[in-house]
Amino acid sequence: MKMNLRRTRQSCWLLLCLLIWVQAEEIPPEVFSYVKIEQLPTITNQSPSTLVAFPFDEEFQIKCEAKGNPKPIFWWKRNGEEYDPLSDPRVTAQKNSGTFTIYNNGNLTSFQGKYSCYASNKLGTAVSEETEFIIPNVPKFPKEKLEPIVVEEGESVVLHCNPPDGIPPLNIYWMTLDLQHIPLDERVSVGLNGDLYFANVEDKDSRNDYCCFAGFPRIRTIVQKMPMALVVNSFKSANNTESTDKSGPGANSIKQRKPSFLKPSLNDSSHIIMLKGETVLLECVPAGLPTPLVEWIKVDGRMPTDRATEENFGKMLRLDQVSEEDNGIFRCIAKNDVGKATYDFYLTVEEPPRWKIKPESKTYTIGSSADLLCEAFGKPEPVITWEMNGIPIEQLTPSFRHKISQGKIELHNLQQHESAVFQCAASNKHGTILANANINVLNIHPIMMTADEVKYNTVAGNSVFMDCRVFGSPVPVISWTREDDIYSVESLRHNVFENGTLEIKNTSKEDSGTYICLATNSLGKEAITAVLNIRDSTKVVVLPVNQSALRSSLAELRCDVKYDITLQHAFTLIWEKDGEELDVTSTDHRNRFSVKDGVLYIRNVSLDDEGVYACIASTPLDMASARALLTVLDVPDPPEHLKLSDSQNQSIRLTWKQGSHHNSRITECIIEYEENRWEPGRWHEMERVPGIQSSVLLTLTPHVSYRFRVIAVNAIGKSKPSQPSARHLTPPAAPDRNPDNVRGEGHNPHEMTIKWQPLKPVEWNGPGLFYKVSWRLGGSNDSWEEVSVRQHSHTVKHAPTFQLYDIKVQAVNDLGPGPEPQVKHGFSGEDVPLEAPQKVSVDIINSTLIKVSWSKVPKESIRGHLRGYKITYWKVQHSHDGKRSHSDKYFLTFEGDRNHGMVPGLDPFSEYFLTIMILNGRGSGPESQPVTFSTPEGVPSPPDILELALISKDAVTLSWRPPVTPNGIVTHYHLQYQLINDTDEIGELVGIQLPNPDTLQWDISDLKSNSKYKFYLRACTVVGCSKPATEEGITTIQQVPVLLNITSSVSDTSANISWTPGMGKTDLEFYIAYMKTRKGMWKISDALNVAKNFHTIEGLEPGTEYTIRVMTKNWVDNTSIFEDVIETRGRAYGSASQGISTQGWFIGLMCATALLTIILLILCFVTRNKGGKYSVKEKEDMHPDLESPSLKDEIFGEYSIPKWNGLRKTQQYTESIKNRISINSDNDEKPLKGSLQSLNGDLKPAESADSLIDYGDADHGQFNEDGSFIGEYAGKKDRGSAEGNRSSLIMSQANA
Repeated sequence: MKMNLRRTRQSCWLLLCLLIWVQAEEIPPEVFSYVKIEQLPTITNQSPSTLVAFPFDEEFQIKCEAKGNPKPIFWWKRNGEEYDPLSDPRVTAQKNSGTFTIYNNGNLTSFQGKYSCYASNKLGTAVSEETEFIIPNVPKFPKEKLEPIVVEEGESVVLHCNPPDGIPPLNIYWMTLDLQHIPLDERVSVGLNGDLYFANVEDKDSRNDYCCFAGFPRIRTIVQKMPMALVVNSFKSANNTESTDKSGPGANSIKQRKPSFLKPSLNDSSHIIMLKGETVLLECVPAGLPTPLVEWIKVDGRMPTDRATEENFGKMLRLDQVSEEDNGIFRCIAKNDVGKATYDFYLTVEEPPRWKIKPESKTYTIGSSADLLCEAFGKPEPVITWEMNGIPIEQLTPSFRHKISQGKIELHNLQQHESAVFQCAASNKHGTILANANINVLNIHPIMMTADEVKYNTVAGNSVFMDCRVFGSPVPVISWTREDDIYSVESLRHNVFENGTLEIKNTSKEDSGTYICLATNSLGKEAITAVLNIRDSTKVVVLPVNQSALRSSLAELRCDVKYDITLQHAFTLIWEKDGEELDVTSTDHRNRFSVKDGVLYIRNVSLDDEGVYACIASTPLDMASARALLTVLDVPDPPEHLKLSDSQNQSIRLTWKQGSHHNSRITECIIEYEENRWEPGRWHEMERVPGIQSSVLLTLTPHVSYRFRVIAVNAIGKSKPSQPSARHLTPPAAPDRNPDNVRGEGHNPHEMTIKWQPLKPVEWNGPGLFYKVSWRLGGSNDSWEEVSVRQHSHTVKHAPTFQLYDIKVQAVNDLGPGPEPQVKHGFSGEDVPLEAPQKVSVDIINSTLIKVSWSKVPKESIRGHLRGYKITYWKVQHSHDGKRSHSDKYFLTFEGDRNHGMVPGLDPFSEYFLTIMILNGRGSGPESQPVTFSTPEGVPSPPDILELALISKDAVTLSWRPPVTPNGIVTHYHLQYQLINDTDEIGELVGIQLPNPDTLQWDISDLKSNSKYKFYLRACTVVGCSKPATEEGITTIQQVPVLLNITSSVSDTSANISWTPGMGKTDLEFYIAYMKTRKGMWKISDALNVAKNFHTIEGLEPGTEYTIRVMTKNWVDNTSIFEDVIETRGRAYGSASQGISTQGWFIGLMCATALLTIILLILCFVTRNKGGKYSVKEKEDMHPDLESPSLKDEIFGEYSIPKWNGLRKTQQYTESIKNRISINSDNDEKPLKGSLQSLNGDLKPAESADSLIDYGDADHGQFNEDGSFIGEYAGKKDRGSAEGNRSSLIMSQANA
């Protein structure tokens, strides 16, 4: 909505501006939609200054278009005379236009001339610049008979072309009738005028078909001059050409001549006038013998070498873009051996008229004054003339009342009827330029040409331009205010341009709002509003970074952008590579390029992906971009262009050109070779050189056909090999080296085998290679024994045992022997030593270490290389019990020649035998006489299996076994204990000395009830005490049941588990769970009747392995406490479909048999359980390592459970060896694995840490390892039955 605002705050200076301001532009077209305004004519389109009528064009248009109000009418002048185009029927004109068209009917000569267009309305007349319409003639050479030109050899001559006139450019060609170009050089050349110049003629120049061709490319025409003949009288032919005598009178008749000029001629002017900016061509064509050479200088200044070039073999100087500084003298100098000639060109650079100040069209108010200026420059100085409406000013006086001068018209007190078109013409001899200036005199109130309430949007920090286009006469004064402020916006950030546009620089959010533009002149006011919204700028907050990526890897370029949320609908983010948009959806890029969350992913990076990547974030208001360079790293390209040079007998130079290093510097080059005689196709590394090298001198081996290739290496890896070089064959030669690693070895007595490392085939140096082997006794001067062999060993027979020999091996081929070989030494075969060491003695260092000493034997009895000494020792008996031990022997070898050695790792308190023998390369000699020694006592190992056997509220009973390794005689035990409750309470360490070494159990009383204690027990000998065995436990108040002597027995289809119940709590329930060890389906029994002493598991499969577990519900939930693996008797058979096992009678029979078996087993177990203790010594003898830690763990496994109801500590099973019960092994009974006991009620389950989910008093149930009945389970096999038949005691106590 436009608003007419009346403001009272007007400044006096604004009123003054309204009276004198002059608008310097034409009336905008939009104004005419608001008000009707008369307008002077203005030429809008016209033809160029020159228009050529080419014969192949069908029509020619001479243009003249103009605008004005009222519409102008058009009329023409040709050559200064009025011309009506429509007077000729060959011309058509356009309506409301001055343009007319001339049609080509083949005769256009009458249309040639200079045309001027005039556009007039009632206000004035505009005049176009002149257009010259040129009708070219068809160029033709005249038909003429040309006489032959006869000259003497050595003279100069000119063949004139005289090309016809035509439209430039003109191209001249001199050719023969068969269209062969005449060769041009320093002697023969074509001038700018088309003539053919000969500085001096030769006999070969004679011919009768010199033809000049003139080409006019603009009219697509080439014309030919009649052929010309040139006859050269040769002195040689005149003096008998067949004669070889050059001393005759005609031999030196061709006289040398000093230079002269064929061009410029005497008639040519030496003064050259050129227009500024054009190209000048200065030509000097010399004559003379010998042929002169031409050079150019500038006499009165410096030659402009940046714009000056010599052409036509130095005979023409081309000077481009000439300017006034090129004015002066240019001299050409022609020289030969006889003399020189010079010619001076005087160059003057002039210029056609150019505008310096061009008169401008302006709009003036009535009564105003102004100056109309018109100035031009040129050389000569242009003359300024004025016209008004196409009429010279001189013809308008005295009616023209304004003041006129050479380049100025002073206009005073203009009136509306004085609107006119003024023409200013600037002329010199090089042309005329014309300018029209419209002088409009009128009064118009302000007219707004910008819409009201336009909304402008920009981002903070940018500049904004709000338009306020206004037209009026006088020119309106424009001011801007904010809607909420009556004062004009004025600050360093605000700028109002002459066209009314308001600029706000470095905008901020506070600049948002409504602005008012007010235009005022003496005739009225006009206003519009503009709304400005400032948005947040777009920024790249995370810029992509320059990076390097290996070829075929993944590259990521991140570009995180922040922008105004209101512009989200129009926000775009694109990626460019090297300035071109990257279309990730195209077929070429879809599989490797993707963009997600502003990250550009480039998969399988290739070398073509290298470049500058730019992310460009755009909104309608602004954009932000960031760039990063992606450098692709790869192995180098293979080297190229391998060349061989500098070939010698045994060397050659290899050169190559490096391939691209792909952004990783080449560090080295590997030269490889291949030969085609012994290993064709196999390449061997020959040499490595630094990467900056591209040439290497290679040392070669004779008699080898080589090919070479080069591999470039950078930090990424190796390039592919280059293409192989050409083959190079070296000549044969005698060997230049002998075999390496020559040695003499004796594998058998009385023999020596001489061996060596044979030469590689490429080292043979020639055909027929063999080896000359020589030997003699070491240190003697005897003659050498020799043999020639082709293999790489030779055996010398009948040699003395272990004798030193001198040996040498020389390489020989068909071209001769190799260098004299070095003498090596070897020995004949060894034999076993003859004697044993004597004076063997033993010094006891400590209980586990001894020192053995011996005397050396005679060297000749060794009969070989002394390798060392071998000690053999074995233990005879245990000193503390007198029992014989295993007679295992131990060996210890001492290398080298020595007479003593240390033997570690002995058992304390033991008796040993020891022998020693000598070792050589053949074997060992006889043993020495055995030496007996005994080791002293040592510190014993800790007591075995320290256990809490019985617990009460204030006392415990500890039991243990003697040390597995007493290392002497145990003299006593040392017992200590202390309170270690979970609180910070730490009790005093109490010690008890147990003097009786046979004591294996001890009662400790006066302990705190329901408290945790730690116990330490050490075994001692006279040497010292062992490390302590430890145990922890918590005293309690009430006992829980004790199960004794748990055993198992099996039949084909059942298993019997039996036990002896102990005294204690009777409200706990026990269960038995079992499953096939290899299947994983569990079954569970009813609650056990503890007093019954046994439970039978029925329905087992014959010959099948089962895992059995005993558990309690109310004591420790979800925990198995006993485990055993059993195997039923017999053989398991798969049942056939509907077999006998499914028949009723068979099932009944099996049940009866099972019942009888159970009764018999019950009677058997009752009888067996009444038996006494059994001796375990026999079992220990069968398993001598029973007490080793690993086997001990198998018997008394370590069990642990999670913390339940405050229970923390897991305990070790406390059954004493003395409580084991004798079992008849013939009954196939197996002991269940022992359990652990806890003083505070904790019970450790089997090692598998299995757990059972709480279950009730149901019948036999099934459960799976998926946790439907028990927790996650990992079974262990063959644990309980590994020890043979054995009984177990299970004793536990818990809190009431």
